[in-house]
Amino acid sequence: MASNTLGARLLRRKPVSTLIAESEGRSGLPAGAPEEGGRSGIHLRRSVGLWQLSSIGIGATIGTGIFFVLGSAVPAAGPAVILSFVIAAVTAGLTALCYAEMASAIPVSGSSYSYAYATLGEGVAFGVGICLLMEYGVSASAIAVSWAEYLNKFLDLAFGFKIPEQLSGAPGGGHWFNLPALLLVAMVCFLLIRGVSESVKVNAAMVGIKILILLLFVGVALTGFHSGNLTPFMPLGIGGVKIAASSIFFSFIGLDAVSTAGEEVKNPRRTLPMAIIISLVVVTLLYILVALAGIGAQPWGQFKDQEAGLAQIMQDITGQSWPAMIFAVGAIVSIFSVTLVVIYGQTRILYSMGRDGMLPERFAQLSPRTGTPVWNTLVVGLGVGALAAFIPLDVLADITSLGTLIAFSVVSIGVIVLRRTQPDLPRGFKVPGYPVVPLLSVGFCIYLITGLHADTFRAGAIALAVAVVVYFGYSIKHSRLEKAEQQAVPVDTNAG
Repeated sequence: MASNTLGARLLRRKPVSTLIAESEGRSGLPAGAPEEGGRSGIHLRRSVGLWQLSSIGIGATIGTGIFFVLGSAVPAAGPAVILSFVIAAVTAGLTALCYAEMASAIPVSGSSYSYAYATLGEGVAFGVGICLLMEYGVSASAIAVSWAEYLNKFLDLAFGFKIPEQLSGAPGGGHWFNLPALLLVAMVCFLLIRGVSESVKVNAAMVGIKILILLLFVGVALTGFHSGNLTPFMPLGIGGVKIAASSIFFSFIGLDAVSTAGEEVKNPRRTLPMAIIISLVVVTLLYILVALAGIGAQPWGQFKDQEAGLAQIMQDITGQSWPAMIFAVGAIVSIFSVTLVVIYGQTRILYSMGRDGMLPERFAQLSPRTGTPVWNTLVVGLGVGALAAFIPLDVLADITSLGTLIAFSVVSIGVIVLRRTQPDLPRGFKVPGYPVVPLLSVGFCIYLITGLHADTFRAGAIALAVAVVVYFGYSIKHSRLEKAEQQAVPVDTNAG
């Protein structure tokens, strides 16, 4: 029977069996359910292996923050920013275990959105989907903004000129718009439209380059290490540590990006959890090493408003331009890689929401030749490019952290719900220490959310208002589950 009450419609859940069937190009709904535009049989292609998937996680995380976040995080916490990275890493680690279980049980695109749809209901899923779109879109924009800094650093060291100031930053302070950011987004979208296989191969190569570059920085920075730069260790108190941890948390977005590739991974129940854990370990070690080496090599007060900061530290230590130039090239490659993966993740979330009827079906249309959502990717590129060209970096970073923390909390809660509602569902990985680990994950996320700036919550409230309008104006009426119910198809939306 159809769910007539608003509460029932908001809480209806999409069966895991349906999610998996749709990922394989089947309807997943009972006989008689409506097909969406004759799309049955068209699906994303499984072409991504363990190293390539791990590279997506590492690629979307390393570079999301470490190449430029120290410029805002160190002034907030001082040398104790190292503790901020540890707190963020612990929170991400607890959540990564939850992601690993959910990804192994529900190996589909859509990440937290799809997990919420299967566990917490359509209303929560749509809200999470909007958070994810905000998180990914704003994160890609923030990364693209920083690309101009390192591009200018390289051009200055190699050729003695820079892109005009008017064309290398968001409006204000003499800037008109960020032209390099627009070019970066355009190049990334072109590569993604060509195909996911080509994209992940390029990303894997770039990840190798960025790891070598960061290890080079650590090696050079340690030669200029002065223990005196670490004192006083916590000049701004524990409050500063919390503020910095909340701000930099967006740099762990890559853990979510791994799960967005669920429908394009070979042997997903094994590969997804392994890639998430590998990404977390590699990223955490590199983040802490780079932060410790950088702060030891330069007094913390000099980080404020420092453009291309890590490259500048290398130049100051060596007294030569070539190490900084190599690092700037590495940063340019790294930031390209991150932008590639983050925009990829956003397109897959839109794809899942379009397939479910939460957004217009055109977002779920795939190119028969490349197997990629071309129109979807173009729309994402336009949106990300506009944000990157016209919005300042610090605003973008905090908004991304809010979306990331909300999504991470939902995944952790979803683990508990799925264990209770579908204990026999096949899982390639189970969270150790259940239910303590998921509860700790939620607690750490809430702690970091309270450290965000008030303006961030205002932006979040606007996003929530948009979500409510879109859901009640479009999604609740066009949901595939809604259409099935209207035709009196007996779909058990609470079954697995």
